[in-house]
Amino acid sequence: MEQAETFADKLLGFTMPARNARARIVRLDRVVEDVLSAHDYPPPITHLLSEALVLAALMGGLLKAEGEDAQLTMQAQTKGGSVSLLVCDYRGGVLRGYADFNADALADLGANLSLETLFGDGYLAITFETGAGQRYQGIVPLEGDTLAAACENYFSQSEQVPTMIRVASRAGAKGRVAAGLLIQHLADGEEGRERLHVRLDHPDWEHISALTSTISHDELLDPGLSLEGIAWRLFHEEEEVRIQPGPKLQQGCRCSAEYYAAVLTRFPEDDREHMRDESGAVIVDCAFCAQSYRLEI
Repeated sequence: MEQAETFADKLLGFTMPARNARARIVRLDRVVEDVLSAHDYPPPITHLLSEALVLAALMGGLLKAEGEDAQLTMQAQTKGGSVSLLVCDYRGGVLRGYADFNADALADLGANLSLETLFGDGYLAITFETGAGQRYQGIVPLEGDTLAAACENYFSQSEQVPTMIRVASRAGAKGRVAAGLLIQHLADGEEGRERLHVRLDHPDWEHISALTSTISHDELLDPGLSLEGIAWRLFHEEEEVRIQPGPKLQQGCRCSAEYYAAVLTRFPEDDREHMRDESGAVIVDCAFCAQSYRLEI
């Protein structure tokens, strides 16, 4: 396996055919800062949202290239937690994310908060849209210590695919950096045989998951260690590792005045009248990028 320099804000995929495994690795820095800069998030939310962006990139990287509309959306929501909504999506290398939270409640809870403390009794919804008219969604309880653990539960319960996810995030002198690794055991669909994905004790998966568990947060976040270098460290003794370079990642939002105007035209005139301010315009704020639009409609 040849190694090549890989910088942050890029996605890398690889497979190990002999082990029926596939993986994605990502490291984010500028993307995280661009997303976080849209709002004044407190430390617990910056950590949570950074982890969510990594997970969106890892899972979005599993989408096959089926057009520019292929998208992964991850949404965590609750009615009683300090965080009422967390949403991130990935489309063609473009990431965006947003969190809605109760600032007063968070101020009384400290810095290192568990998933249960943040969300209470919540759920996680993950939606894959292929861009070819197909849409798949799974909803699972928000269980586990981290969002990564909740996503592992999603793949186990909704797709029955053995999955291990490791995510690291920290704030540094130059801003926040976050990184992650996702690895899965693929299904063997040969007719008449037990499918591999329902065998959590399959020796190939036990081997791969044992190696994956040795990755440290420092290695994931090390700016001097390429993503290929991480794959090499973990799996250099495997029979074959096929590298699949992914796209350069960036923060982006799909909001526009034209989009919001089209949405508003679907409302009855009476409803639009209630939305207008004293000058007769409708003011729309995008939650993702904090851009404000003044629409005279």
